[in-house]
Amino acid sequence: MPYINIKITDERVTNEQKQALIKGTTQLMVDVLNKDPKTTFVVIDEVNTDNWGIGFEQVTTLRQSSTPKRPG
Repeated sequence: MPYINIKITDERVTNEQKQALIKGTTQLMVDVLNKDPKTTFVVIDEVNTDNWGIGFEQVTTLRQSSTPKRPG
């Protein structure tokens, strides 16, 4: 009974995108490991960007610093 946990940042992921992740991940388990989709569990955790870090920075800060500045 596979249990797959997908963690993504909570940045406007649509229900359709989540469904595609669930379907694609389940299909991968069927194709690669011959698992039964009826017993394959997929959980998607959406993590606030303040709670996700890369290197020494929060993703929130990284996203803000990578946003192009408009001439003012």
